[in-house]
Parts: sequence; C-alpha cells; structure tokens
Amino acid sequence: MYWARHLVKVLKAVEILSKTGGATMDELRRGLDVDRRTSYRIRDTLEELNFPLYEDSSGLDGRKRFRFDDSYLKKLPNLNVPELKLSLSELIALYFIRGNRRMFRGTDIEHNIDAAFKKLDAFMPEGLADKLNQVKTLFVSSSKFTKDYRDKEEVVEQLTDAIFRQQTCVVEYHSFHDDKTKVFNIDPLCFFERDGGLYLFVNATSYGHIRVLAVERIIKLSPTKETFTLPKDFDPDAILEDAFSIVYDDPIEVKIRFSQEEARYIKERRWAKEQVIIEQPDGSIILELNTSGWFDVKKWVLSFGGKAEVIEPDKLRAEILAELSDAVNRYNRNSQVNDKQGDI
Repeated sequence: MYWARHLVKVLKAVEILSKTGGATMDELRRGLDVDRRTSYRIRDTLEELNFPLYEDSSGLDGRKRFRFDDSYLKKLPNLNVPELKLSLSELIALYFIRGNRRMFRGTDIEHNIDAAFKKLDAFMPEGLADKLNQVKTLFVSSSKFTKDYRDKEEVVEQLTDAIFRQQTCVVEYHSFHDDKTKVFNIDPLCFFERDGGLYLFVNATSYGHIRVLAVERIIKLSPTKETFTLPKDFDPDAILEDAFSIVYDDPIEVKIRFSQEEARYIKERRWAKEQVIIEQPDGSIILELNTSGWFDVKKWVLSFGGKAEVIEPDKLRAEILAELSDAVNRYNRNSQVNDKQGDI
C-alpha cells in the first residue's frame, strides 16, 4: 500500500528524474531529503511501477544518471512528467479522493494534495476544469467527526516506512479500554480509515494475534532492527468485512428485535457479511448477525434505546439491561436532586 508520505516522495522523485539530463542518485537523495537507502528504494519503486528509467553515463563528468526516455515525457508549463492519459471517469475518481482529504487537514499531506491538483489542471482540455468543478459538488464530505492528526505526522511517516521495510517496532500506546499506557512490540501491517479516523492493523507479537491500534493513541514509536514477514492468512478486507465496526475479536452471533419504526432503516443497510432479517406480523423485524466486536455491537444496540431488544445471546442481553437500568436510576436520582433544589 503506497501510503501518504511515501507516495508524496515517489511523486517528487518523478519530478526530479523528469528534468533535462535526469539525476544522479546523490541528487535524488538531496532533492528528496532522504538517506541513501531510501533514495534507492524509491527508485526501485518507480521501476516496479513500470516507469521507463534507464541509466545514462554519457555526460562529461562520466557520472551515472537516471532519467526517463524522452519519448515518454510530456512538456508542461513548469514541469516535465511522464505522459498520462486520464479518462473523464478517472479524473472524477481523483476529485472524489481530493474531496475526502479531510483527515489530513492542516498537514503537509493536504498541502501536497492541493498542489498536485493545481498541476493536474494542465492535463485537462479547455473547459473541462470548469465542468469538473460541477462534478466536485457531487462529492461533498463532512469533517464534523474527523480526528485531528496534525501532531501525528512523524508517527504516520515512521509507520509508513516500517510497513514498507516490514520492520518490527516498539510502540508506547494509550489503551482506551483500561486508560493505561502500555509498551509492546508490533509488526505494523497496514493502515485503514473508518468514520474519520486512521487505524492500523498490527501483529502484536507479545499477544500473538492481529490487533487494531488507533493512530492518535500512539504516543511514541521506535523501529527496531528486527524484520517480519506478513502473516500468510492476513486479509485486511476480510477482517473489516467480518468486524461490526473497528474492534475485531471473537465471533458473535446475535439476534435483535427492532420496532416497526426502526425496521425500515435497518432493512436499508447491510450490517454484516452474514445477516438474516425475519419479518414479524406486527411490522417489527428480527435481525440475526454473525459478526465480531462485542463492545461495538452493544454500543450500537444501546443507541436505539427502547426500539431495539437483544434476544440472544443472554450475556449481551443482561449487559444491556444493566446499562439501561443504571441510566434509569441515574435519571431518577438527578430528577430528585433537581426537585429538591427547586423547593429551596
């Protein structure tokens, strides 16, 4: 997965190598402000992406330079880039991605996205940019619940590099569950986004299984010299499909009755890969789910108040009943306090 910072560096490398005469590896390293090893890795990435790089030692200084074939380049107003042939549907897809850049608000990544789109205008036939401005209104995204990662750029960059190098790291992490800071080893596998938040699949070596970490709760990350191999059975798409929300843990089979008022809303969406909806004579429905994430399922059911009732499993039903009873008692206590204050 070509993520964030690494992608920006790859695009910057294209710009450097597209200049007249190309660039030596030392010039590429300085232009990208990276170490020697990283500059070679980025050059290899370009070759893996089938950019036609070739070596040229014909200069007067005899130094080995890397450049693109002249026939592959297209001259733009202020930049030489490899020729790109983008269809309208591809351009629309790019604008959709731009509309969802809210997660990077206030960071260098947002700046690079905006700068790239200004240059992209040079590819467009006359009048197409104006039409795409209309298209962009189809993809308006809200940042109301987006998390702020402006102080986590270094962590994201370290993780990106560790994912590419398959490098084990020591993480200092604040656990939301028990409100404690823990230190343990991880093999970072890949990022994913959910509900305006950035998360990370890791193989937690001390725990022996795949876990999900919230990037904003990573206090410190320290790469080690140890490397790892990707678990053969690791399939992030399958995991996210099986999980009810963010938490991926033991499977749970649950039956929930929804009132007639909520039935239409529930039937409009697919809540799990394995689900069954059973219509009831009174207009209510029973939703049967096979998913994972006990806490997420409980929180979701509670959000419906009295319009949802867990039928199975008994343990989840009991936990929700306890939560609701506690809420009722709290409201009653506060009402009595307010009544007494009103009598004073």
